[in-house]
Amino acid sequence: MYLLVKTNLTHQIKDNLKKINPTGILVLENGSFFKGHGFGFESTTTGEICFNTSITGYQEIISDPSYAGQIINFTFPHIGNVGTNNDDHESEKIWTRGVIFNSEISNPSNYRALKHLDHWLKKNKIVGITGLDTRSLTNFIRDKGAPKGTISYSQKGKFNINKLKNLSNKWSGLKNLDLAEKVTTKKNYKWSGFKTWKKESRFLKNKIRSFKIVAIDYGIKKNILRYFSDFKCEVNIVSCKTSAEKILKMKPDGVFLSNGPGDPSATGKYAIGIIQTLIKKELPIFGICLGHQILALALGAKTRKMKLGHRGANHPVKNLINSNVEITSQNHGFEIVKESLPKNIEITHKSLFDDCIEGIRLKNKPVFSVQYHPESNPGPQDSVYLFQEFINSIKKNAKKKRS
Repeated sequence: MYLLVKTNLTHQIKDNLKKINPTGILVLENGSFFKGHGFGFESTTTGEICFNTSITGYQEIISDPSYAGQIINFTFPHIGNVGTNNDDHESEKIWTRGVIFNSEISNPSNYRALKHLDHWLKKNKIVGITGLDTRSLTNFIRDKGAPKGTISYSQKGKFNINKLKNLSNKWSGLKNLDLAEKVTTKKNYKWSGFKTWKKESRFLKNKIRSFKIVAIDYGIKKNILRYFSDFKCEVNIVSCKTSAEKILKMKPDGVFLSNGPGDPSATGKYAIGIIQTLIKKELPIFGICLGHQILALALGAKTRKMKLGHRGANHPVKNLINSNVEITSQNHGFEIVKESLPKNIEITHKSLFDDCIEGIRLKNKPVFSVQYHPESNPGPQDSVYLFQEFINSIKKNAKKKRS
């Protein structure tokens, strides 16, 4: 009994010291600041503050290249309970600028856990802060839009608020920023062929390669590649600035336009011409997220930055073709402008949150895309059919060529 009381008292003293001596601070561009407890990598980082409403999958979220340039505010209060492992990385390098949690990181309690989340964040040089009212911060973002902000973590607890505010204001923000060229692969490669993870067998290799896909990497997630392996595809990943001529020399059955970070208009300065050439060659094309937005630009539409963006694993989307509602995983801060769509583009999906465009297709060619992430399994299998539709368009296109 004495030991229990002493232990609880020790924790209480530590908690009180953290409140008295904050080691972390978040300073927004308008000068508002929030003090808390720093964790992860001890440093200072600046980015756009966005919020994510997911209650699971934090390792996949943080390792998603689409979060480059952003600091993620998690609305779910308990983060860290499943630890981290070697299987759930969506990319080899972590591009997220920082993370904000409501409560201290939970100790891992999962059979797959290999490392505490705090250790994983330190290793990947991700700055974090906890002890903030994350729901209040989310309400601020909801009302005012995603602000620029700076997180600083220092064990000494000494912060120059004006200097941190200036860092936030001087950063350019995501608008007009091409981040795809930073996160894209530096060397073209062939996917190893692993399928999606299964509890009984973990990752198995795809031994049947019936279709050849070229994936243009704007910030591609590994689980997309795993799903292509599930559908018996060989996938060759190329950097975002690879010319259409080089892609065509690889003789793909279809081309995939990946997800990624940044402003699609900025990336489109070099990507639009590449995609337009591929469309003229009658190749089946499938795009996700940033790939969806850049495809729309290549087809003559426009994009714009959203006030809030969509980030979470519980977004309802209506399929306008069959009237089904899918529960989707999303991560985007830009959208297609509905009024700018040419007449040869059909809207296939829309958000039931704000009616924004979630899917399009060309009426006369095997070209389509969605804004959300079918590989993230929030439904859990609501949107996997999109991979099958892409394969069906490849089969149909091959048959057409033979006839």
